[in-house]
Amino acid sequence: MVLPFIEIIESLTPDPNLLMWKFADADREIKNGAKLIVRESQSALLLSEGQFADTFIAGKHALKTENIPILTRLKGWKYGFESPFKADVYFFNTHQFVNLKWGTPVPVLMRDPAFGQVRIRAFGTYNIRIADIRLFFKEYAGTYPNLNIIELEMQLRDFIAPKFAEVLAQANVAVLDAAGNVSELNKKIQPLIQQYFTALGLQVTQFTITSITLPEEVLKHYDQVTGMNMVTDMNRFSQFSIASAIDKENTAMSEAALQSVAIGMIMNQAKPTAVTPVEDISAKLKKVKELFETGLITEAEYTTKKEELLKLL
Repeated sequence: MVLPFIEIIESLTPDPNLLMWKFADADREIKNGAKLIVRESQSALLLSEGQFADTFIAGKHALKTENIPILTRLKGWKYGFESPFKADVYFFNTHQFVNLKWGTPVPVLMRDPAFGQVRIRAFGTYNIRIADIRLFFKEYAGTYPNLNIIELEMQLRDFIAPKFAEVLAQANVAVLDAAGNVSELNKKIQPLIQQYFTALGLQVTQFTITSITLPEEVLKHYDQVTGMNMVTDMNRFSQFSIASAIDKENTAMSEAALQSVAIGMIMNQAKPTAVTPVEDISAKLKKVKELFETGLITEAEYTTKKEELLKLL
């Protein structure tokens, strides 16, 4: 049985998630002069005996041997240029594939001027499209009869994580700046990460870091720095700290606070102004606290009296 030659080659996208798929030719030959129809957001590639023959963008193309010089050289055309020919045809979706996920499966090591070496986790999204179908086919997709974006996304996750660590080192960004200014970091990271995708024939149209998770010890330090930056009156801050410590009776912190009060009073005795004796201040603070704990005075009265005593420092 002689199979008819293929005269029209076209393929509606069978799945919007497909990056590439092979045209189902049922092993038939292509008629010389056959029409190849490539739709918008598609590209096509001809492969003859495992070698590249030509690539085509959106439009209607006549597959004549004189229009495909590479194919002419590959075939030799022993039986004349009007003979049918055999070639594998691959279609590619060239639209954007959006909201792909990436993340660091294990923490990546980052150098920081303040903390030294820090391990962080990062997560985000990215958008890509095929920019060079020939390079993409050669470097990545050539062994697949079809390729789904989900399969590529899973493999790119392992590809992006170490590249992200390299790029982060190149960007020379402090760890607190990385966590606190993700928008600026995105602008620095995208052009640096693009070079690795270019080698696969892919274009990163958007690369986004949605979150960076810092180690617990870094977060604690950051909270402390933030708290200190909020303090505008160190005298009132000291009084508050001492008063809080005194409330914690029979603790090392309470004893230290009382000692601090005593030392402050001793230092003030060198001044010409009259001061209340150290013993009186300590005794009164303890007495007021006892009155409050036994219910003889209210909490408001206790707080007011304690503040009055602290002001004598």
